[in-house]
Amino acid sequence: MNAIATRPAQPIKLYGAAVSGHVHRVRLFLTMLGLPFENIEVNLGQREHRTPEFLARNPFGQVPVIEDGELTLADSNAILVYLNERYAADPARWMPRDAVGAARVQRWFSVAAGPLAYGPAAARILALFGLSDDPSETVKRSHALLSVMETHLRQQPFLAGPEATLADIANYAYVAHAPEGSVSLDGYPRLREWLARVEALPGFVPMVRTPVGLAAVA
Repeated sequence: MNAIATRPAQPIKLYGAAVSGHVHRVRLFLTMLGLPFENIEVNLGQREHRTPEFLARNPFGQVPVIEDGELTLADSNAILVYLNERYAADPARWMPRDAVGAARVQRWFSVAAGPLAYGPAAARILALFGLSDDPSETVKRSHALLSVMETHLRQQPFLAGPEATLADIANYAYVAHAPEGSVSLDGYPRLREWLARVEALPGFVPMVRTPVGLAAVA
């Protein structure tokens, strides 16, 4: 158990956009930990993430950003690690303490920041914002990733081992919402079972489904 686990003195401020999977992974973990937080919507369409005020919080102009007292922290995966180490009653539950277990979680953080971001997440952005770019290569990259994940999940129920970890929190949203980018999950039964296992975790909250997403499942 984490002897220094506490509650924030005031609700954590979460700056983000409801349609962002990066933001959802933070909101999901905040909810799973039972932490008080305040959602502050950043209007990406109006480029509020590029205002001087927001850039003072994150010079990269990306969501999410949290403010926890005097701490301002950006990057969704970094925020997950911070919340776990700062507030989880048992940090090892979500981030293993052994070298191999920790490395496995880090591997899937890299997937979330790389193949997932440039595959299913990018395909969804093209559809969500009606961009004119040809989605075929992005969709192809997405299926390459999902095929690897499908094979991997034949060996174990969660990405980094037998129990859910931060690896699953980091990768869930953009896989679950891949159909919004015309990336079907029909051919990936183990992947769909994994999504269901994540959704069954205590405190789970779904990401908002966009009009594009509603059309994808209609």
